[in-house]
Amino acid sequence: MAEKRIVNDVTATGLRNINNLILVGIMMAVGVVLRLCAGFLALGNMHPNFLIATYCLSILMIRPNFKEAAIIGFISGCISQIGTSMPWLGLLSETIGAVTMAALVLIPMPKAVKPLVTTLLTTLVSGFAFVGLAALTYANPMPMAQFVSMATVSVVTAVLNCVIVSILSIPVGGMMNLRK
Repeated sequence: MAEKRIVNDVTATGLRNINNLILVGIMMAVGVVLRLCAGFLALGNMHPNFLIATYCLSILMIRPNFKEAAIIGFISGCISQIGTSMPWLGLLSETIGAVTMAALVLIPMPKAVKPLVTTLLTTLVSGFAFVGLAALTYANPMPMAQFVSMATVSVVTAVLNCVIVSILSIPVGGMMNLRK
């Protein structure tokens, strides 16, 4: 007598799901375009980093584990090397930011405010990690005027990013059928 065949339907999660991987790729491409077009928003030699918004949106939608979030952040850090005046800092600051976002999306909070709060905090963590690393490596000691300027860019970017992600999370979440 033949045994019954059992099929287990295992749904891949995080970056192991092809749809999630495609979403992250598209978001990174959008981040590159925004980064290249954000020159008009420059404050001195610094400009907002909208790659943070794209990886925040990706992480919010796909809920990767911490290792996958670190990979997303590291890739964003590699992309952020395009046109930067302070090379290598983005590798660490973006990785820290992405892992922060992965941790923040695990905190229970209302759906309506989750994109806003998580993206705001993530951008601030990433931005101030960048500023701190810059103070330790490139400008030690960092002049107060430079710190204030970089901090201002970080705060303005955080506000812009949380608005962008809050707005885009609705259609992207509907498209991905993953809004949680």
